[in-house]
Amino acid sequence: MNFISYILFISLPFFMNGREVFTLNKSASVNVKVGDLKPSDKEYLVAKLKKPLKIDANWDKAQWKKIETIKIENYMGTVSAFKPTVEAKMMYDAENVYLIFRVQDKFVKSTVTNINGCVSCDSCVEFFFSPDKDEPLKYFNIEINAGGTPLLQYATQPRKKYLALENDEIKQIEIAHSLPAVVDPEIAEPVTWTIEYRLPLSVLRKYSNVTNPAPGVIWKANFYKTGSKTSNPNYITWNFVDNPKPDFHLPQFFGVIKFQ
Repeated sequence: MNFISYILFISLPFFMNGREVFTLNKSASVNVKVGDLKPSDKEYLVAKLKKPLKIDANWDKAQWKKIETIKIENYMGTVSAFKPTVEAKMMYDAENVYLIFRVQDKFVKSTVTNINGCVSCDSCVEFFFSPDKDEPLKYFNIEINAGGTPLLQYATQPRKKYLALENDEIKQIEIAHSLPAVVDPEIAEPVTWTIEYRLPLSVLRKYSNVTNPAPGVIWKANFYKTGSKTSNPNYITWNFVDNPKPDFHLPQFFGVIKFQ
């Protein structure tokens, strides 16, 4: 073993953290630097819901207690002056997926109240996902601001070919939020807010094939937090997105969610 190979060998453990494994950039030369290392796609194991779940935005209720937490902490663009702490959890049953987000935040604003409005201009949490295993670059994006107003679209070509779902379809999503529907003026001091929802798979099937959640089934997805028009703009992702400007509509950077 030559000297360079030896150094790479003994350094490998320092680039591993839980399930996140750092891999060598394929274009890297023998003289590897930290900047040449790229994190692999993250994987989240989605547990099956075992008993009915009340949608009430309560992060601490029993059904969520033992569910693995998703850490949303990769920044796109300029890192905001204040860094929110953003977490999520996910479960499923035969007909629905369930998500809950908890954000420890400041500079929180929520003024958009019309469905499919610019909710990402407000303090907002987002779930982008490809439910068809054969079409991983076609995806739904559900975005919900801190006041509980949703946007839901289906994209076959990012930002070019997409359909906004009808209001009556979106209203089938059961959403709970801890803050009032309108937060204005902005809350500048520390505040924790939560969003919880039940998304029926039937809402999706009109627009896309859905590979039904079941043990071993994999979807591609990413989880986000934003607040583009707040006084503390932020663009935060779960799976790393390699793009110089903030853009969540890049399905090639979705991570893996695997149903259990």
